[in-house]
Amino acid sequence: MINWLHTHHFVGLLIGFATFLIIGIFHPLVIKGYYYFGLKCRWYFLILGLIMVVVSLFSHSHFISILAGVTAFSCFWSIKEVKEQKGRVERGWFPKNPRSK
Repeated sequence: MINWLHTHHFVGLLIGFATFLIIGIFHPLVIKGYYYFGLKCRWYFLILGLIMVVVSLFSHSHFISILAGVTAFSCFWSIKEVKEQKGRVERGWFPKNPRSK
């Protein structure tokens, strides 16, 4: 049994699972980000995305580099989703922050 664990590489499955989690985390981040910050949160996603690009480019670990790249592009995709979230709030699909302008 132990030899089987050492001969099979689970990195692909780990990356797939981590990607699934990262994408799943960004969905509520977009919703909450728009609720509390409005369209300004796009800047936070852009900054975090650029930081993750740098981490991905300069990481010595393939695993960390891949996860940073997935996080970077999830941030970039979230910029688009924030604008779409604005439309969803306007249509009444999501609650509007009563303290927003």
